[in-house]
Amino acid sequence: MNDPFWKLPEVPLFTLESPDFSDGEALPQWARSGIAGAGGEDRSPALQWSGAPDGTRSFALTVFDPDAPTGSGFWHWAVYNIPGTATELAQNAGDPDAALLPNGARTLPNELRLARFLGAAPPSGHGEHRYFFVLSALAVESLDVPDDATPAFLGFTLREHILGRAVLMGVSHTA
Repeated sequence: MNDPFWKLPEVPLFTLESPDFSDGEALPQWARSGIAGAGGEDRSPALQWSGAPDGTRSFALTVFDPDAPTGSGFWHWAVYNIPGTATELAQNAGDPDAALLPNGARTLPNELRLARFLGAAPPSGHGEHRYFFVLSALAVESLDVPDDATPAFLGFTLREHILGRAVLMGVSHTA
């Protein structure tokens, strides 16, 4: 199955871009994982969006690798309650020590149970992996999600509030 979104609700699309990489192209080296030993810095790329649907009151962002050899993919980052007035996230917003997320935004633990961006780290010999940055426009100002919830739980929770979706995909190869 090549489309990781085939079971999600069909909603209007809007635009998500990054000055750090183009859709379908390689993520920067610094966006690879240092924590997971892939020679990077676990620095999240800058993201910019436009064209969100009318009525958007907040956003949720997830970063997912469907190519991880787990049977269930790998969640690298999940942020919700991003204000509906926001149009960008700064480079390295995924580092909680940098304090670059907008006020009110909350980060959930990734697969390593760290509440931060975890960079790309395809296993040795596993080839190219796709990293989907998915921004969901929501009709509610905030979601009530437990602090220790998983990104998959966030995805389930936002389903009933989603107005639109923007997708940007980067790739990374084995180090």
